[in-house]
Amino acid sequence: MTTADEILIRPARPADMPEVAGIWHAGWPDGHLGHVPDELVAIRTADSFRPRAADRTADTRVAEVDGEIAGFTMVVDDEVEQVYVAAAHRGSGVADELLADAERRIREGGHRHAWLAVVAGNARARRFYERRGWVDDGPIVYAAEGPDGAIDVQAQRYVKDLT
Repeated sequence: MTTADEILIRPARPADMPEVAGIWHAGWPDGHLGHVPDELVAIRTADSFRPRAADRTADTRVAEVDGEIAGFTMVVDDEVEQVYVAAAHRGSGVADELLADAERRIREGGHRHAWLAVVAGNARARRFYERRGWVDDGPIVYAAEGPDGAIDVQAQRYVKDLT
């Protein structure tokens, strides 16, 4: 198991994105299966994550442990869009370090508040965010990216005051 002082958070590089896609694909079912429309599940294949990850290099930061990508975040403006940790690194402090870094990035971007959407049924993620001081701001419909347009997903909006 890793400890926080062994975790390097850094900007993602194009060469990292295949590994980011693999972590994203492997972790996505944990929080989404049974909680999102079947239409979305059908299109979230391994092949779908590779180009999505590659397109997001600029707003991705990775956690590196012993030269291995252990997790990542994607941040756009005041939103933490993605937080994923590889299964082997869960419970090691990687998620805490990634989320703290995402919060710093948002604050340094001039935002006083941050937000993120969590699939309503993803209890594990919701507990994690609440432990980190995020507050459930109520239900929202989140527009997930699909090949033919948005797919509506029932989610909870979490917010955090960064001041």
